[in-house]
Amino acid sequence: DGNYCLTCGSDKTLKLWNPHKGTALRTYQGHGYEVLDAAGSFDNSQICSGGADKAVALWDVTTGQVVRKYRGHAGKVNCVQFNQEATVIVSGSIDSTVRCWDCRSRRPDPIQVLDEAKDGISSVKLSAHEILTGSVDGRVRRYDLRTGQLCSDYIGSPITSVCFSKDGQCVLAASLDSTLRLLDKDTGELLGEYTGHRSTTYRLDCVLNEQDTHVGCASEDGHVYFWDLLEGSLALSLPVGQGVVQSLAFHPRLPCLLAATQGQVTLWREDAFTPEGDPG
Repeated sequence: DGNYCLTCGSDKTLKLWNPHKGTALRTYQGHGYEVLDAAGSFDNSQICSGGADKAVALWDVTTGQVVRKYRGHAGKVNCVQFNQEATVIVSGSIDSTVRCWDCRSRRPDPIQVLDEAKDGISSVKLSAHEILTGSVDGRVRRYDLRTGQLCSDYIGSPITSVCFSKDGQCVLAASLDSTLRLLDKDTGELLGEYTGHRSTTYRLDCVLNEQDTHVGCASEDGHVYFWDLLEGSLALSLPVGQGVVQSLAFHPRLPCLLAATQGQVTLWREDAFTPEGDPG
């Protein structure tokens, strides 16, 4: 709902924050190595996370305890996502697989393994009936769970991040050739290319804003870049810090952005911004 945010890091912990006040609410400890990704459930009651300990963890937000740990990946877990009902966790690993875990079952093994990628999975996103993945093998793959079909688009350069547009018609992919590409989801047609940032080494996030008018990307030069989606022109460059900006997250409905770099998170918003129903 945009009222809270999650961070995870090399200190093996996750932290829950009220980003509008800058206050830390809770710390979650239970991973053995650095935590590489985390996501919250739709009702804010659960968190999933993945880390360099090859484990996927399901947490109870209120108690701070690990509810379940899912082990099955052969390498570090780069990315995790809940489905819309928070009944399934989908995780992507450098072991080249995507695994789907049932949150309600006591079974230790995944309900599905997607192993089409030829190299590590860097990014996973979900829609109501699709799983979108980006891989170091240079391919964007989209699994349609209703029809059981796989669509694959070859970008060529290792992919660091993928996401759906809000209208569900397009896919945005960031890759290590310092280029963002906007693809038509159904045909794979290249609709736009966006350059100007630097992405050659790290797994950096790409985003679309809350209205699908601009695409954004983190950069290794300490900035966040935004382009006009239709024109492809650079619209904004935000100086975030000295080092690599690794992670970006947009508020689901309002013009408000979080950027993470070198142990700190910065919040960017319009002057007129007011948090909805201040969560306290």
